[in-house]
Amino acid sequence: MKNNKINILRELFKYNGLDGYIVPKNDCYFSEYAFPDRLKEISNFSGSAGFAIILLNKSYLFVDGRYTLQAKLQSGKQFSIFEIPNLYPHNIFYKFTKKLKIGFDPSLFTNLTLKKYFKNTCNLIPLNTNLIDAMNLNRKIVKNDPFYKLNFTVTGEKVISKISKIVKILKRKNIDNIFISAPENVAWLLNIRGKDNPNSPIPNSRVIITKNKKIYFFSNSKKIKKIRKDKEYKKVIFKEEKDFFSTMSSLKGKNFLIDMLSCSVFFETLINSKFNLVNDIDPCYFLKSIKNKIEIENTKNAHKLDGAALTKFLFWLKVKNKKKITELDAEKKLEMFRKKSRTYLYPSFNTIAGSGPNGAIIHYRANKKSNRVIKKNDIFLCDSGGQYKYGTTDVTRTICFTKPNNKIKNIYTRVLKGHIAVLNTNLNIINKGHQIDRRARYFLNQINLDYSHGTGHGVGFFLNVHEGPQSISKYNSIPIKEGMILSNEPGYYKENRFGIRIENLVYVDKVGKKLKFKNFTFAPIDTDLINFSLLSSKEKKYLSNYHLETFSNISKYLNNDEKKWLIGLI
Repeated sequence: MKNNKINILRELFKYNGLDGYIVPKNDCYFSEYAFPDRLKEISNFSGSAGFAIILLNKSYLFVDGRYTLQAKLQSGKQFSIFEIPNLYPHNIFYKFTKKLKIGFDPSLFTNLTLKKYFKNTCNLIPLNTNLIDAMNLNRKIVKNDPFYKLNFTVTGEKVISKISKIVKILKRKNIDNIFISAPENVAWLLNIRGKDNPNSPIPNSRVIITKNKKIYFFSNSKKIKKIRKDKEYKKVIFKEEKDFFSTMSSLKGKNFLIDMLSCSVFFETLINSKFNLVNDIDPCYFLKSIKNKIEIENTKNAHKLDGAALTKFLFWLKVKNKKKITELDAEKKLEMFRKKSRTYLYPSFNTIAGSGPNGAIIHYRANKKSNRVIKKNDIFLCDSGGQYKYGTTDVTRTICFTKPNNKIKNIYTRVLKGHIAVLNTNLNIINKGHQIDRRARYFLNQINLDYSHGTGHGVGFFLNVHEGPQSISKYNSIPIKEGMILSNEPGYYKENRFGIRIENLVYVDKVGKKLKFKNFTFAPIDTDLINFSLLSSKEKKYLSNYHLETFSNISKYLNNDEKKWLIGLI
């Protein structure tokens, strides 16, 4: 079946003198959960990262290792699928006899991204009209839900303190103005949240800060009615988004810092019309990654509630339930347990509930077409999380329902050993993401196995479930610092058979002079999947202590049957 949308898009090429067009996943705010999701509209691919290039006679879809299988299943009939960073468009287009004219929406790309993708192998043409939008696709109406302020008891730091840190950096670097273009950084900086994204409390907004501490806030005026009345924002100058150019043009100074990760070509062009550009990384990213003690404590509380909900779900699914249920049934049941907490708001991402072969799709999402009955012989992988007042959770558990074969147990145990190795890392000696990543993969690599995703990503405080610059991955060299929150999630995936992943969120704590990871997540690990002969005495002790600590943190939320089951794992 042909994709009529692609054919319509190609017709639009003729009117714009194009050979092709780029469709990214992100929206103009570079949000992880984009609206509108133009990439899904044109390709049917629903993953959280990737981009498509549609030419007159070919279509390409570029995704990372998490999504290659998913992309083939959802889009493979109409698109050639390529895995990044193994291959980028420039690896294809440099072989062409002529430079193609490729159109793009300048509000959806940074110059950094375009250079990375194409390396001067194409003529890139910025267009005033987004061609996907020009196709008049039916979309839901965007609500104007108001932004809201977080109190000091939640954030642990006032706005004036954060602004002062930014201004201090500006003065040190001889910068006159800075453009905070990433909404999650605005959220952190001004202690505000919103409802503009489906899985994150992100307020779609942008900010300019001058070295004289003037703050210009750009957003939809309907969304800021509440916060603009707050005394803490009396010095903030609120502006409509359409007023950006006139406001920017009125500013004094010479040097203007833009964030190379989130400042679009559109805004970069506007600012460059008057100022000298300083392409750097927004300092908010690093400042935001270091959580204070109040943020850590609030996150702990969220995880206790989340761990209890997940434990109830696992007990119900593995022990109590005797009926045939589907993946979607399981997803709804887990959500039901989470909703029993008054502080629970909504999922922090779309739940991955994959049984048997679906578990091998790293970022699988069950739908009416893919939904399958969970069978007794299945390995079931569930990756889920929640946004709570106040904290963000993300946890994966893999369970079985009957005695698994030794091969699966051995693989699961090696994943577990990697998971434990990450947690026990001496961060005073090994503190780079790529160094820790090797520890996680070591036991799988011993038997020539591996996984195609990073071992861990940064996590925000009541913000994005994926946050940088910190991560545990092959290519990350950012030092892991006290107060950072990361995931610890090694795995293994056998295509068309099963998936295994064990994920906890951890934070970096200082015990005496020693930096170490500590668990946020407390939920049982399936001991039926473990080959205990492969565990060292220290690993066995860790597992027992972990379940004891889990019981201590969440037992008050459990009924007697759930408590007995959890105690049996200690």
